[in-house]
Amino acid sequence: MAFVLDVSETPEDQGSPEPSPYDESVVHDSFHQLIREQSQRAAEEGLELQPLGPGTGTLGPPGSDRQALLGPEGAAVYSAATLRILASMPSRTIGRSHGAIISQYYNRTMELRRRASRPPLSGLARSARPSLRLYDLELDSTALEEEEKRALLVKELRGLAPAQRDHMLRGMPLGLAEKRRLREETRTPRGKRRGRLRFPSCCSRLPCARVLASHHPGLGLLAGLRTLAPWHYALKRIGGQFGSSVLSYFLFLKTLLAFNVLLLLPLLAFVVGVQAAFPPAPRGPAPAFTGLELLTGGGRFTDTVMYYGYYSNATLNQPCAGPLQGGQCTPEAAGLPYNMPLAYLFTVGAAFFITCITLVYSMSRSFGESYRVGSASGAHAITVFCTWDHKVTQRRASRLQHDNIRTQLKELLAEWRLQRGPRSLCGWLHRAAVLALVWLLCLGITLGCTVSVYAFSERAIQSPVSVQPEGALLGLPFVVGLLNLAAPYLYRGLAVLERQDSPVLEVYVAICRNLILKMVVLGILCYHWLGRRVGALKNQCWENFVGQELYRLVVTDFLFTLLDTLFGELVWRLISEKKLRRGKPEFDIAGNVLELIYGQTLTWLGVLFSPLLPAVQVIKLLLLFYIKKASLMANCQAPRRPWLASHMSTVFISLLCFPSFLGAAIFLCYAIWQVRPSSLCGPFRTLDTMYEAGKVWVRHLERAGPRVSWLPWVHRYLVENTFPVYLVSALLLAMIYLNIQVVKGQRKVIGLLKEQISNEGEDKIFLINKLHSVCERKERSRAGRTQAAVTPPALDAEDWDPWQDSAGPGSPASAHRLGPDPTALQTHAPT
Repeated sequence: MAFVLDVSETPEDQGSPEPSPYDESVVHDSFHQLIREQSQRAAEEGLELQPLGPGTGTLGPPGSDRQALLGPEGAAVYSAATLRILASMPSRTIGRSHGAIISQYYNRTMELRRRASRPPLSGLARSARPSLRLYDLELDSTALEEEEKRALLVKELRGLAPAQRDHMLRGMPLGLAEKRRLREETRTPRGKRRGRLRFPSCCSRLPCARVLASHHPGLGLLAGLRTLAPWHYALKRIGGQFGSSVLSYFLFLKTLLAFNVLLLLPLLAFVVGVQAAFPPAPRGPAPAFTGLELLTGGGRFTDTVMYYGYYSNATLNQPCAGPLQGGQCTPEAAGLPYNMPLAYLFTVGAAFFITCITLVYSMSRSFGESYRVGSASGAHAITVFCTWDHKVTQRRASRLQHDNIRTQLKELLAEWRLQRGPRSLCGWLHRAAVLALVWLLCLGITLGCTVSVYAFSERAIQSPVSVQPEGALLGLPFVVGLLNLAAPYLYRGLAVLERQDSPVLEVYVAICRNLILKMVVLGILCYHWLGRRVGALKNQCWENFVGQELYRLVVTDFLFTLLDTLFGELVWRLISEKKLRRGKPEFDIAGNVLELIYGQTLTWLGVLFSPLLPAVQVIKLLLLFYIKKASLMANCQAPRRPWLASHMSTVFISLLCFPSFLGAAIFLCYAIWQVRPSSLCGPFRTLDTMYEAGKVWVRHLERAGPRVSWLPWVHRYLVENTFPVYLVSALLLAMIYLNIQVVKGQRKVIGLLKEQISNEGEDKIFLINKLHSVCERKERSRAGRTQAAVTPPALDAEDWDPWQDSAGPGSPASAHRLGPDPTALQTHAPT
């Protein structure tokens, strides 16, 4: 509640000297005049202060004699003296109006000019000194006064150096349009002519024109690429209309797209591109393209760079120097320049290592953005006052930003409504029973899906792959895709019985149930491939079969996601609008995110057996972005209960790292170190394990000469030895521990600083109370002295003595009645 001063001047205020405009230290280094003008302006607005009275609340420490009224909302109503002090504080005067800002920066420019080039004012004649009294510094918001102040500011800015002028303009708390206007006005005509005469001749303008011409195509290309990116305006629109919860899904899709591009680039550069430049001899006539290969991955795609079996085990850039084995060079006979088995193994390992580093960095960065050290107690104020971007000038961008801020405020305010009172004991028991029942049913559904996948995979092993038709190979992928599509709907139906209070908790529970289902199904499939198919396909290239199986799973997952998006969400929207009368359904964040994690896990599992599988995943994600965006705009609505997904991206990255990437890394490490490669295809056909390619390379290096003798030593002591692995792990754990301790220390320091800020506020209240009491005592003493000087004190009936009236003027009684001796007053006056 705002109060305005209406204070009459005291004799002390009338006798206080005014700051002279000729005194530089007062004019340039203080805001005394601005403060007084603000107080006068507030007094002219006509609002009166409520008088103090008994029975009001007491502010300040116990025992204080200061009394203050309480306003209609419990706010304290201070006295005139206290309000005079409060109104004189710089925090309540500077920056109230546009004129105060201009006057303040005029004083600063005057000080800069005085320090730089002007002589001191004391050395000038009085008529030559600048006088601020010629200008009206009243803080009234009239156009004439502001124009006068603007002209004064522009005049002073023109006298500054260009660097000082630009620095001053950047620091002014004004809008960009106002700053541009001031910058244009401060440019002198001489400076403009100097700028135009910088390139006087046409020949001298040619280099500048050439540079601008070279920059414009680049800027246009960058703008075109930014427009083609699937996260340009679409993400802003989604965040503004549907909130941060739905936006987190599309941000996660963008992150997966970046991971797949990063995984694909080294494979294209060092494996696929090199093998395509040096293709091996064809084994036979290539089968005709029927179109079914797009679903099965077999047929025409089998003998291509798409799969593991196409890659040779020879040195590609020099002829074979030894005996041939099965039409290919043995690893011992191959030379050093470009060993394909070594390049294949190291490229896949390096790609996984780069992905791991990027994933850990993204997770740590997401943790730093989501779980900040300080609390989010000021998020509401930051959103209200500091969110709008004043550089936005386009209507479309401003509308998107407006919708985004509005949705953020809804999410922040919705968090307050989630706080409910504690339940009773019966309520807790009933809720625990419902949750246990729902979890048992969900685990039963997961167990049924797992048994179905295992039974179908065992049945598929009994029939040989060579005699099966190509369409029959889609049986297992279609069963897995159908179960992954139907089980989340059953989970959503059971989640209605839980009636979770928090939408965030509801999404997390759904993610946990879907994650358990998909991880168990993938575990069964990994056992089916490396445990059962390797033994069943002894005389065939089992790596090609695993790569094709993973390709079929990726394609069928995309097809089922497409069907669910185009038909499932559309049909559910029609039912919800026509039959249930509930409006459009909400976007299923948990199911869609787990579909992305499931598809990315399949890509990481198959990168060893199909190097181009990340390219298929990139195309899938690009199509999925536009399809999901179109379905979201047409078939879904914003969440009925808005909630802030501040930690959602961190949870998604964590799930992608630990269950997904860690499981895929374990699967590939087991295939490289333990499983025997096929003897008919691939770069490791003559080896017992894929890891032996490194040992063969070390033996070649030992025979190459002393120049590369350090490489076998590095391989022996740093790769094969387990001590460096334990050392790096210990250092990593130590760094994590130190980081945790640093974060704890920062939280403790922040808590102490917050407590100190609270104490500073209490100190200010205490000082205001003391100032109030001092001013009240001063006013009471002044009022007492004034009353004593005007009227003599009246005698009470109890103190009247008849002998005093009969006594003469020189009697002791008369002296006692008239007061103390003047000599005594003179004696005690200095004290």
